[in-house]
Amino acid sequence: IRGHTLGHYLAAISQAYATTKDEKLCNDIEYIIDELSDAQLDNGYLFASGEYLFDNVENNKPAWVPWYTMHKIFEGIILAYEVTDSRKAYSIMSRLADWVYNRSSRWDEKLNLQVLKVEYGGMNDCLYDVYSHTGKKEHLKAAEKFDEIALFKALYEGKDILNDLHANTTIPKFVGAMKRYMVLDECDGFYLDACEKFWDIVVDHHTYITGGNSEWEHFGPPDILDAERTNCNCETCNTYNMLKLAKGLFQITGKKKYLDFYDNTLTNAILSSQNPETGMTMYFQPMATGYFKVYSTPYDKFWCCTGTGMENFTKLNDAIYYLVNASDGLEITVGRYISSEAFFQDIPLRLKVDADYPAREDCIITILDVEDNKFFALKLRVPDWCQGLYKVDVNGMDGGIREEDGFIYIDRKWNKNDIVNLKLKMAVTYKRLVDNPDAVAFKYGPVVLSAGLGMEDMEESRTGVDVTIPTRNMDIKDYLFIKNLTVDEWLSGIRNHLVQKRASLEFVLNNTDEDERLVFKPHYKQHKERYGIYFNLFDKNSKSYQSYLEEKEIKRELDLMTIDLLPVGNDQYELQHEVKGEKTFSDTWNGYKCRGANPEGYFSYKMKVNSKGINELRMMLAREGHPLDYEIYVDDELLTSGTTLGGWPPKIYEEKVAIGENMIKGKEEVTIKFVNKSDKAPLKLYGQLRMTNTNT
Repeated sequence: IRGHTLGHYLAAISQAYATTKDEKLCNDIEYIIDELSDAQLDNGYLFASGEYLFDNVENNKPAWVPWYTMHKIFEGIILAYEVTDSRKAYSIMSRLADWVYNRSSRWDEKLNLQVLKVEYGGMNDCLYDVYSHTGKKEHLKAAEKFDEIALFKALYEGKDILNDLHANTTIPKFVGAMKRYMVLDECDGFYLDACEKFWDIVVDHHTYITGGNSEWEHFGPPDILDAERTNCNCETCNTYNMLKLAKGLFQITGKKKYLDFYDNTLTNAILSSQNPETGMTMYFQPMATGYFKVYSTPYDKFWCCTGTGMENFTKLNDAIYYLVNASDGLEITVGRYISSEAFFQDIPLRLKVDADYPAREDCIITILDVEDNKFFALKLRVPDWCQGLYKVDVNGMDGGIREEDGFIYIDRKWNKNDIVNLKLKMAVTYKRLVDNPDAVAFKYGPVVLSAGLGMEDMEESRTGVDVTIPTRNMDIKDYLFIKNLTVDEWLSGIRNHLVQKRASLEFVLNNTDEDERLVFKPHYKQHKERYGIYFNLFDKNSKSYQSYLEEKEIKRELDLMTIDLLPVGNDQYELQHEVKGEKTFSDTWNGYKCRGANPEGYFSYKMKVNSKGINELRMMLAREGHPLDYEIYVDDELLTSGTTLGGWPPKIYEEKVAIGENMIKGKEEVTIKFVNKSDKAPLKLYGQLRMTNTNT
């Protein structure tokens, strides 16, 4: 992904320049554009590597997401052009889009589908943007090559097919579909409906209380969230793209739910992702209790989420104000209550918002400058977190105010120094997880609360391509015993049982076994210690508590035994494990990613081993009609010959193979090779490939 960071950085400073008009930022933008112009080839190609990576994608050979990287470069150039009107940036953008068209126009349907199997970011999104500026039909055709119609159709029909899809591959596709709808101003609602239904499915069935989603970068089954709480939840890039989608959908539809999501997610996922002392940002945001935040570093830990993290913090002013100047009148929306000033040059109007949620409940909106008796509608969002409890007046008078579709409307003639006083009620609330109602998280007004759990043994580990993740202290307790009440009774009186300390944003428990010990505070202020957002609530003698302990022990033992773990079919993790093969492919079936080998083909991975004791290879195979013969090799030495189960209907099952000490003596890593010995059908591994050892 060489070059993606430059694209993110160029986008970030372009966003910052649009707001600040800082001359140094403008100079930096011009410098980068000059250098990119010098680097662009005569055919329009501009990339940090040769075209061979794009050839590899088309030829089904290993290549780490070059189209994804190309999207980031495009996005930076487009934003630079939009905020500076640089003709040089326009030329680079247009010529690079020409190169994409010339390449993609050669794809037949089969090759097009092959290209779309490899993560390509928002290539449709950026190319529709380019088309909106150039008007060239070739750029429109290039954008359409990256529209994944089969995916859009499934979501348009309301089908939740997200299980095991890579989240940050999937979300930008819908951002692109939304961009098509906006750029082409289509009357056909297919693309918009697909985006809205996708958004509903993700938010209603795959999202945690912070607004983040996914585990190990992938969506899980619908409403299965507790079972997937780990140290690898909520990739921050996903959140970045869901915010893009929410912002655009509000601009199109005006539906309040998109602003509610935007406000919640920016506050509790994006603000929570940055270390306020260093400016470094997070990759994963753990939802399992007992982990801690791990941040990038300037040189050694530098990820995709470092790039989107740059952009996140140069657009904190997004989605605060909206202006609609239609034939039926002028309407100004305040969508988020952030202390800020806005100047609407076309009216002209200057207004100021003074707010400090969650520190105080009141918000003051002042008309700083406007022509006398200027008539317009001021539209104020009623946040979902205030549960409809608010007070509002204009200059001390509450007449002429109405509420409709979750917004307060104040239609009147406005004058300089008019003041709107708005008070939004904040209280402690809770939210349970569907697949485990015992798992509960808490909010105070707009902010998610988390409890600090200490700083003992804060060791880091690694996953994927050098992504740093936190380890868990096994002794940390992730449940609360409720005293003298049932869990439901305790929750129904939550405002008496999670109580705010005087003159602070800290909260303590009542009627639990952790009264006064656990201190909850806004999660975005939690940076240095282990934390818990979700806690299991139990009556001490409940059956659910006993089941919880048994399941936790089984998982704990498996985690302790695991030496190496690979989600097969995931390009990033397979590349980390040095995937090789012939007649091999990746695919998805029934919610499972898979890696396959066609007849007489093979694939292999490097995997860690422990040379002391017996290692065990655990793999997921499938019963899919005919039994298939296969062989497994360890460093080219035959480990076992086997045959998959035959029969119908299809079924995924686990197979375990012991690896003797003689095959791994003195080794820390081996090559595991899977060979398809059948002439009937592909051999496929599904889900996760795991290496375990009872001595670990």
